[in-house]
Parts: sequence; C-alpha cells; structure tokens
Amino acid sequence: MNQATLGFSKMDITPKTSVEMVGFYRQDNKSRGILDPLYAEISLWTIHQEKYCFITLDHIGYMLEDANMLRNQIAQYLEILQDHVMLCFSHTHSSVNISMEPKYFDWVCRQVLKGVQEAEKNGQPIKAAAKNIHAEIGINRRDPQGALDDRIGIIKITNAITDALQLILLRVTAHANILYDDNYLISADYFGMTRKYLEDKYHCPVMITQGASGNVEAIDQESSVDSLKAMAHRIMEAIAPPLDEMVTQPIDQLKMYSESVCFAADVPSLLRAQQIANEAMEVNHIDGTQWLTEVERVHSLHITQQYQTIEIQYFYINDYALCGVPNEVMCELALEIAKVCPQIYFGGYTNGCTGYLPTAKEYDKGGYEVLHSYLIYYIYHKTLMPLNRDSADQLIRAVLAYRQDK
Repeated sequence: MNQATLGFSKMDITPKTSVEMVGFYRQDNKSRGILDPLYAEISLWTIHQEKYCFITLDHIGYMLEDANMLRNQIAQYLEILQDHVMLCFSHTHSSVNISMEPKYFDWVCRQVLKGVQEAEKNGQPIKAAAKNIHAEIGINRRDPQGALDDRIGIIKITNAITDALQLILLRVTAHANILYDDNYLISADYFGMTRKYLEDKYHCPVMITQGASGNVEAIDQESSVDSLKAMAHRIMEAIAPPLDEMVTQPIDQLKMYSESVCFAADVPSLLRAQQIANEAMEVNHIDGTQWLTEVERVHSLHITQQYQTIEIQYFYINDYALCGVPNEVMCELALEIAKVCPQIYFGGYTNGCTGYLPTAKEYDKGGYEVLHSYLIYYIYHKTLMPLNRDSADQLIRAVLAYRQDK
C-alpha cells in the first residue's frame, strides 16, 4: 500500500498501588497517591507495506535491557525489525522504579502490546506537515547565560480524505521535573498537563517527546500544580498559531532505522574517585560509598575503560526527522546538528536512558550532571563515569554521517 496510514492508541500505565518512585535521591521513595495518570501512547505508521511503531511513555527512561525487551516483544508481534520500533520517554521524575517493581514493568509491557494491537485495527490514511518554532519554556540549569535550544518541533497529522486532525506530535526541550523531591505523587509532570490541555482544545491525540534537555530545566520551577499549568499554557500558546497555519501534504517518505557507535568511559583512579565522592557529598549530599566500592572492584580486575554502544535512531516523516539516543544529551549537541541539518531534531531518552552525555566544555566543569549523578545511577548506566570528553563531538559527527536526507 503506497498511501501512508496511522493507527493510534493510548494506554493507561498508572500504578494501582503504592510503588517505589524514581527520579530523585531520597531516603523514602514510596509513592503516596496519584496526581495525574501515566500513559503509553502507541502510533503505528505504515507505507509501502512497511510498519513503524513510535511510542511515548511516561517514565524517566528504562535501562537499555528493559527497553529492548519491550521493543523486541513489539517487533516480534508486528513481524518487523527491532529498529522499526522507537520508544521515547518523557523523563518524568515522578514515575515508577521498574527495577524495584518488576510486576509493574511486566504489566506495562502487556498494556503496550494491547495498545499495538488496537493501533493495528484503526489505521487511517494521513498527510503531514512539520515545523520548528521558538518559545521560552526552558533555561540552561548549568549556566543561565549558556546555550539553550528554544525550539518546539511540531508534526501535524491530518486525515488524507477529510483533513481532520489525527495527531499532534511535539518535541520539546526541558526536563520533566517541575515536581521536585518533595513530591510523592505519581505524575507525568508537565507533559501530562500539556497533553490534556491540547487534547481538550484540538480534540485529537497528542504525543510529546523530549529533546536534548540534559542541561535544560523547565522555566517554571516551583514544584506545584500551578507550575505544571503555567508550563502547559506556555507550550499551548506557542504552538497554536503555527499549528493552525500548517498545511499538511502527502507523505512520500516514511522510515525508521538505527545505526550504532561505540564510546569509551575512562575508569577514574582511586585518588580521583575519592575526590569525586568527597565533592558529591559536600555539594549535593550524595553518599558515594557504594560507588567507591565498585571503583575498587573494577580496578582489581585491571579494567581501565568501560564501553557503551549508543544506538542512534531516526524517524523520518518526509524530510523532517526525529533523531534520538538513550542518553541525557545536552542541548548544545542538538544545536550543532541543527546548524548543519535543520530538519533533524535531535534528542535523548530514546530507547532507554543511560546517563548524561556532556559537551567537552561541560565535561571539564564537572558537577552533578557530569560526575555526581553517576555515584547514584552507575548501576543502571553500566559505566562509572560519563563517556569521555570527546564523545559529544564524535556523536554529532555520527548523527550527521548516518542521516539519509543528504
């Protein structure tokens, strides 16, 4: 079939009981209720008998193993390649720690597969339009005067026959942690509020994905429902005029694919590790005792470098591409890629979340995003340190090299 089609479903993945939360370094992470629901949104795109499954999930970001397990289940059911399945995580810091809640994760997988089956049944012929706009929704949390990706990527999908809105797909760049460590309620953060407002206004599904927001936080930061509403209004007011003016066109190109690149992370010396742990405790009150034990264990095995293979995944709709990696990449990477190829909107939190990937300049600064967070999350990221100083530049070159719009 040459006509592009889209099927969609929205599945509730809100936990039914109190669960271990993820997102902050707290002594007690048990949830105490629900502020708003968590969702998995499933879109199934087809063209020329090829299927591509694009999914957004309200979660901070699964470990690679868990994300790939879910992708593989979907791929097997649809009889497609795994790199024809893309998971985009909202990076809310008020979701569930699936490592501590395996039954919840199993249930989410079942819910997503049900959603895939539902999306399979309701495909409609579609047209598309895409555009980047600019809006003040974030600030550089490591340097208020520093770089900022203020773009919002808009993909507008309409029915090819009736022109009725079928889907609004947005990419924004701002951490979904307006609700801070004093919040114990399950929430999709500002993503959830923004979706609700837009769905009420436009009467169609809304999917939101996260950009290169490793060093970008939301401009409204008061850890309150009012801040969530304010952020949602900012986004809605920014996208409304251009969205109404965008004219959808037939879809000639629809494809999803991946390329992989290997990067290294140096293991710190024992002296340097102790310095990092002391600094983390002094600045961020993070206890690095377990991390130091792991550093010593790795040294005893004479390991000097650890490695991470990064999957770069692209989703093209005509000449516009959402491109993502499973890292908390900083906004400068997206900006550098956009200088060469404006139609690529690069982001993180795609098919998992394996830690911050800073620029060389930010690597040298250190701090929470570069060093201290690893003392908590190294068990999930599989490296003791961030990827080496030149990794950001290498990744930018790889993203541009593997693009298919040339």
